[in-house]
Amino acid sequence: MPPLDPGDLAPSTAVLVTPVHLAGRGSSEAVFSTLDNAAGWTRTVAFGTDAYYASPCQQVRIANPVESHYGGWTITYAEDPLGVPDWITTFDRSTPHEIVAAFTETLLQSLPNHFRDHFSDGKRYSSLGPHDVLLRGDWEPVHGSRPYRLVSPDNRAALRTRSGWLDEYTELLTPAKSMWRLSGGVDPIHTPSWSAFFSSSTPPHLRTAAAVALTSPDAVPRFAGDIPERHHDLVHVRLAEPTGSVPRVQAALARRPNAINSPAAEAAVIPPTTPAAHGRSRRQR
Repeated sequence: MPPLDPGDLAPSTAVLVTPVHLAGRGSSEAVFSTLDNAAGWTRTVAFGTDAYYASPCQQVRIANPVESHYGGWTITYAEDPLGVPDWITTFDRSTPHEIVAAFTETLLQSLPNHFRDHFSDGKRYSSLGPHDVLLRGDWEPVHGSRPYRLVSPDNRAALRTRSGWLDEYTELLTPAKSMWRLSGGVDPIHTPSWSAFFSSSTPPHLRTAAAVALTSPDAVPRFAGDIPERHHDLVHVRLAEPTGSVPRVQAALARRPNAINSPAAEAAVIPPTTPAAHGRSRRQR
């Protein structure tokens, strides 16, 4: 069967797309569902669209401010709930939701014991870190680049790692100056279609979860209209099997923060995450 051109399909056509880094954002329902069903977490909706979550321990805050500069999701952790965050991670509004969902699910799973299971002496510790995941996925370094970069086999996704000393407060204030950036698009280095920023103290096992989702070969569910037009020639698309999914208008409502009880439009494809080593917070070092 010849490959499908997303531009030839009706925007509401359910399809399966590879690779994930070019598939478009998709529905955020999997992320909202994970947080809405997390025991003890509280949720506040502001301005009718912006969703804010707080963990039972008040150490993690998660925001989905729709009209902010980056949009998407911002996640912070503060060992002292009333203090300056220890780390911040920002997924812009175009980041594929599978990456956000993998990070968020791993965060919720590891938070109850303050990530101790992922320390070097923890029961979920693994020496496999985010760089290892990318290299295992045949990503290659860009020789001579400053800052250091790894690129995917198709050159459409990239990791940028800053070198030298970084002011942690600059990272907290300006996500674009974070230690690590994952990005994807036609030119993922200079003009990415999406970017995810991780400050230098973001736990490695959480970054590993994001890397596993990014490198997964599994096709992800989308509507044809969700795939960015500039990516049409770069993705592989096949029709999804009929699943009796809700109409597209209901799927759009499901993505709205105040539509708590709306049905999900797509089934989230979240690959299993591999835990990695985790260094103590800056207050523990």
